Order: sequence, then structure tokens, then C-alpha cells
Amino acid sequence: MIAPHKSAGYLVGYARVSTEDQSLDLQTDALLAAGVLPDNLHVEKVSGASTKREALDYAIKDLREGDTFIVWRLDRLARSMRQLYARLDQIYAKGAYFRSIQENFDFGTVSGKFILGILGLVAEFERQIISQRTAAGIAAFRARKRKDGAWGPKVFMTPDKIERVGALLNGGMSGPKVAEKMGISIASVYGFWKQAGPGKFVPKKPKDRGPERRKRKAQA
Repeated sequence: MIAPHKSAGYLVGYARVSTEDQSLDLQTDALLAAGVLPDNLHVEKVSGASTKREALDYAIKDLREGDTFIVWRLDRLARSMRQLYARLDQIYAKGAYFRSIQENFDFGTVSGKFILGILGLVAEFERQIISQRTAAGIAAFRARKRKDGAWGPKVFMTPDKIERVGALLNGGMSGPKVAEKMGISIASVYGFWKQAGPGKFVPKKPKDRGPERRKRKAQA
């Protein structure tokens, strides 16, 4: 492994996450630890699919000859080989160098540029695989949509069944026995019984046998 090129200029860092609920801490901590000054650290929360990268544009604009543009990982800079080479051209046109912390190679050498191309292709391939898996998962979820327009498994509990379940439970039959008798799951027994609404199918309160027991004990 070749050590990254060390220049006499400043380190200009760039960090990006795709959504608002994602944290930049992992990237910013690594960039600061690598020697990036807080004033030279540019961050933004924007999808990688977006072509609008204001912080990235400003970071590259902030470069001076001899500086090094540094990211935590290669895919933070671009999501396709075309975008990657376009951004690298912008960086090199400023007379600056490029460095990725995770892919710790000197991309200023011939071998480094070759490795950069391979890493870029691998990153792009991984994104395509993830995108395909996501699309397949969404398609499978949509395929489970019922003809009545609702999602998920069809509910077989009717109001009559719910009323029957409540009557059996109030009659003293246990939940598992009711489920077996009605041919439904135990979860359905209690779940739909609770959904019946206030005042319906309320379990009978156990009789207070305390005084009776005390009376029998006194008679004994």
C-alpha cells in the first residue's frame, strides 16, 4: 500500500450523508483527526442522486494550489464513474491533490489512478446492487396488496365472530380454547376482543369470596 501524497498546503475536507436523520459525526471526526481544520471542513445532507451539491462545489472552489481535498470514503465524492472523474478533474485543475481516508492510496501516481478507477467501479456496482434489492423488495411488498386495495394478510374476523369470541370468553372459556374452537389464532382472540369497543365483551369480575371464606373459617 502506498502512503497518501503529503503536500505543503491545507487539507480541505468534505463530508456528506443522504438524509436528515443520518449523522455526520463518523465522517467529521475522521476528517478532523486526519488534520482538517474546522474552518476547512465542508458538510451537507443531500442525496447522492442529487446533482446539486452546494457544499461540495464550495469546498472545491476553496482549494488552492498544493492543497489536498480529502473525504472519508470515495463514495462521498461521487456515485458514478462519470461524476467521480468530473470531480477529480475539478480538483486537479485547482492544482490540488485528492485523498480518501478509507481507500488509503496515493491517487496522484499512475498505479494510484488505476486503483482509483477500480474502486470507483466497485462502489458504483455496490450501489446498483443495493438499488436493485430495494426495488425488488418494494415490488414484492406491492404484490401482496389485496384486491380490495388493503395491505397485508386478509382479516377473517367478522363482527359476528368477534361477538362470538367475546361471549365465549365471558362464559369462562380460556383464550386458547376459544382459538381452537373458532379456528383462529390466540392473538386474534384477544386482539379483536379488545377492539370491540368500551362496554362490549367486558370480562366478568371474579366474585369476592373473601367474606364467605372468613365466615366458613369462623364457623369451623
